[in-house]
Amino acid sequence: MTAPPHQPRSIWSRFVHLFPAGEFLSYLVVGVFNTLFGYATYVLFFTLFSAVISANHPSLLAPLAAIVSTPLNITVAYFGYKIFVFKTRGNYLAEWLKCFGVYGVGMLPGLIALSGLTRLLQAFLLHHQDRLDYLTYIVASHLSGRPHAFVTHIAQASTLAGYLAGALVQGFTVIASFFGHKKFTFAPKSPAVS
Repeated sequence: MTAPPHQPRSIWSRFVHLFPAGEFLSYLVVGVFNTLFGYATYVLFFTLFSAVISANHPSLLAPLAAIVSTPLNITVAYFGYKIFVFKTRGNYLAEWLKCFGVYGVGMLPGLIALSGLTRLLQAFLLHHQDRLDYLTYIVASHLSGRPHAFVTHIAQASTLAGYLAGALVQGFTVIASFFGHKKFTFAPKSPAVS
């Protein structure tokens, strides 16, 4: 009996094959948490910097918020991956430093993309400022106090562009970092050759 001829797999099936079943689900859960946590800290620092510095320069504030929030986000992500996804033992400092290395390699392109993407989104949103103002008016008319102030703050084209760009870059970082962590940060040690 002969084996069936090899059939090429689709790009999607090759991509899914990279994630073992249990690891994939754990990674999704931890990745969603890391994404929400990372984006929340980014928003927190972006909001603080825009209040202290000036919201008129989101292409500068967005990378600054990302740089300041990154060490905390990487540390939280490291523990989530170590405990729930890759389930490694020991090597805390070495793996933590490798985790910074994986994110550090992706950080520079992410920061460059963040600045350019913020400018692109800002231009797009400024082009649709009338619609944005109308939507803001509808939402803000039902709010008062801090919620009203927050909606009014984020609905400015320059500010909203920074928030949206941060969300997009964060999503791409989560997917790309999995492979770095799997192959480098939490890779099993190869047996010593004697």
